[in-house]
Amino acid sequence: MELKDKDIIGVGIAVAVLAAGRFLLPAKIFPLIAGLAVIFGSLPIVIRILYENKVSQEKEAMFLEFARNLVESVKTGTPISKSIMIMADKNYGHLTPHIKKLANQISLGISLNVALDVFSKDVNNSTISRSLILIGQAERSGGDIGGILDAVANAVSMTDRLKKERKSTISSLVSQGYIIFLVFIVIILVLQFQIIPMVSGIGNVGGTLGIGTGITPVNPSTSQAEISDAFLYLILVQGFFTGITIGKLSEGNFKAGVKHSFSLMIISFIVSTLANLLFGK
Repeated sequence: MELKDKDIIGVGIAVAVLAAGRFLLPAKIFPLIAGLAVIFGSLPIVIRILYENKVSQEKEAMFLEFARNLVESVKTGTPISKSIMIMADKNYGHLTPHIKKLANQISLGISLNVALDVFSKDVNNSTISRSLILIGQAERSGGDIGGILDAVANAVSMTDRLKKERKSTISSLVSQGYIIFLVFIVIILVLQFQIIPMVSGIGNVGGTLGIGTGITPVNPSTSQAEISDAFLYLILVQGFFTGITIGKLSEGNFKAGVKHSFSLMIISFIVSTLANLLFGK
């Protein structure tokens, strides 16, 4: 994943906040500062990825509309190059600038195959690129371009329908992923505030009485702080990879999991912070 300028600025601010929290502020509040730094530092990246995914989905939908219009025009006997130039006057959302550029290249005498190749690189969408390759090969071979365009439009429509059906089918799995993660957080909190302090207390008693328990006495306050930090990092990492997995399963794209990762990490940070405020010593 390529970082943009705004992303680098956000990461730089996060690093600066982390450094300030590490060297200038009390150590006991460093996990809180670190969590806030990671959240606000990653927020620009998350927003950009969500926007790019939305634009990509709109481009696929508009390309389907463009392909259907192109099929209708070609079937009336209009050459494909002329049809594209006619289509350039219509509104296709975020795809409009690319279609206008395609039409301008054709009007300047650039071959259709070269113009389609540039169009494919500019759009940067795998579904659209595969369709454009088919259109270019059909035009080069001199076959039934109308039939090929119709097949391409049907293929894009089928792909879009399959994506929606997959997302609908997996929606229950997404909910289960969130529920399982919340159960995982509860287990971690029980370990942190119930089981581990109990075990530490047994170790301290054994050390005080000189009984050979094999457990080294620990400072309860220090132990609790270290355990709290470790478990916070644990659930944050777990939240990140759980979100990525949910995105891959539901939409077939790791980038689609960024929003889930961000949501789960926010939930982890809030729950851990509140639990430490309520139950921490």
